[in-house]
Amino acid sequence: MAPPPPFQATEPHHAQPRQAPLPPTVQSAPAPSSTAQPSTAQIGVVSQRLPWRHTFISLKVRNFRIFAIGHFVAVVALWMQRIAQDWLVLQLSGSVTAVGVTVALQFLPSLFLGPWAGVMADRFAKRRILMLCQSVAAVLAALLAVLALTQRIEVWHVYAIALTLGLVTVLDQPARQVFVNELVGPAYLRNAISVNSTIFQLGGLIGPAFAGVLLGAVGAGWAFAANAVACCFTVTMLLVLRKDELHLTLPAAKRKGMLREGLRYALAKPTIYWPWLMAGFVAVFAMSLPVLLAAFADRVYDAGAGGYGLLNALVALGALAGAITSARRRQLQLRSVVLGAGMYGLMLCLAAAAPTMEWFGAAMVLAGFWCLMFLTAANQLVQVSANMGIRGRVMSLYIMVLIGGQAIGGPLMGLLAEHLNPPTAILVSGGVPALAAAAVAVVLARRGQLMLKVDLKDRRRLLRIVRNRRENLEAART
Repeated sequence: MAPPPPFQATEPHHAQPRQAPLPPTVQSAPAPSSTAQPSTAQIGVVSQRLPWRHTFISLKVRNFRIFAIGHFVAVVALWMQRIAQDWLVLQLSGSVTAVGVTVALQFLPSLFLGPWAGVMADRFAKRRILMLCQSVAAVLAALLAVLALTQRIEVWHVYAIALTLGLVTVLDQPARQVFVNELVGPAYLRNAISVNSTIFQLGGLIGPAFAGVLLGAVGAGWAFAANAVACCFTVTMLLVLRKDELHLTLPAAKRKGMLREGLRYALAKPTIYWPWLMAGFVAVFAMSLPVLLAAFADRVYDAGAGGYGLLNALVALGALAGAITSARRRQLQLRSVVLGAGMYGLMLCLAAAAPTMEWFGAAMVLAGFWCLMFLTAANQLVQVSANMGIRGRVMSLYIMVLIGGQAIGGPLMGLLAEHLNPPTAILVSGGVPALAAAAVAVVLARRGQLMLKVDLKDRRRLLRIVRNRRENLEAART
């Protein structure tokens, strides 16, 4: 079988001292000519299925492999802290709404400061930004650990630290997104995004399970301490990266109107605008799932901290399968984003009707799968649709929608679960994104970008949603 072509770069490369050699199965795509505002090249498509040995091919790059190890350790510990934090607030306050407030405080800064962080990511070295953010996160986790282990912790302590951590996350996330490109270059960018998602979900599978054990055995304090150590480990991994193998880009010069420039650029591109819109619906209504799972574990199934950790682990199990599937995705299209969001919503609606915890857990596996399929498709499409000089701002606006939406959705879902009931809350959580996906699919179909194809000769796929070739070419030119 012929080697699959790489995904084309969406921008010229600047200041690349040295590029890691590509394996013989991946050929380097020619970079487009440099202009003041380079247009986005056509999104790369792999016409043939990747061999299994290339599912995580970006790990062949040494710097990315080191980064991935640090990221994995950090994610496991981060999930441990998230689960311990939410459960601790629930036990201290007895209120699901309070858990939602904690989520809101952690994500609220992204809603207001996200665009500013994107400008910082475009103007300064991403590696230094990440080291600074992880160092501050280590101090915050250590403070939580001391308060919990000395049994002096109160709800307002968790609120204050969650808000401060949210300020750190604002700067960390856009820099982390763009830094992946500096680690692997354009040929491996899509695969590296999927690998990052796989790592995050694998950590989400292990972290909640560890947190459930720790909460039952020694309390939340040691979960916070583990996260502090993991943040220090991440800083160490960033320090040992080889600077001469980074695909560096020239920082953007400071000038007026940088935020407006990023916003206009993004709104003018359908492959950025529509994923943003769908991310908004999913973030507000369906990304605060841990809040709802806490309500189900505590009030519906009486499963305790172990059951809460188990439900989060089941979501992560499905998401891990979704991450591996997305790494092998041959085509990157708008329909993948719309389908992923719609199916995720439908799975949450099915969970609302689950008669037992076993059936509910099965629905959570499916929900995790489709949630990750949506997130990776949206992330990849936004990243490869933006040229490198403006990608930090574009990604910060996307993260503002995705994370900032959770600042609204966390308290909202907590209120619904507490004042109505958890099944009704999760029905709303899934129903709104599903209806939004259906509406967007109709709009895109009417514009000719998506169409329903009936193939009576193919029994496996009688109905298929396909993209109009004419619109594909038009999208590539804009």
